[in-house]
Amino acid sequence: MKNSSQTTCSCRELDSVKLSYQECCQPFHDGRADQSVLPETAEQLMRSRYSAFVEGLAPYLLETWHESTRPQELELDPQMRWIGLEIIKTRSGGPQARRGVVEFAAHYLDGQREAQQHEVSTFVREDGAWFYLDAL
Repeated sequence: MKNSSQTTCSCRELDSVKLSYQECCQPFHDGRADQSVLPETAEQLMRSRYSAFVEGLAPYLLETWHESTRPQELELDPQMRWIGLEIIKTRSGGPQARRGVVEFAAHYLDGQREAQQHEVSTFVREDGAWFYLDAL
């Protein structure tokens, strides 16, 4: 894994608030299997999914993808180097909501060139757990 408990969580690299991986996304990654620790908001799930891409955690990405849109398998590109997540806007998706939308830009290196994936993602909460549904 890229992160250690002391390093800034990959989903917070571009934020003014710096949290360690241990304080931020690791509990979601470690707790998903038994649902002991779940993101409370759509934004938290978005951040944890971004960190899962950085860490190469394809099983977590599949587990947090809604069954109606989830692919059979997910192969991550080991050459992709994610370098920062920028949350642009969130709509709803709070602790009591059933749906949420998160607009973000995920920055990465494509060879030596910096690029970004800009997306507006939709999330849905079922039985207390948030799931990625789709992107606009």
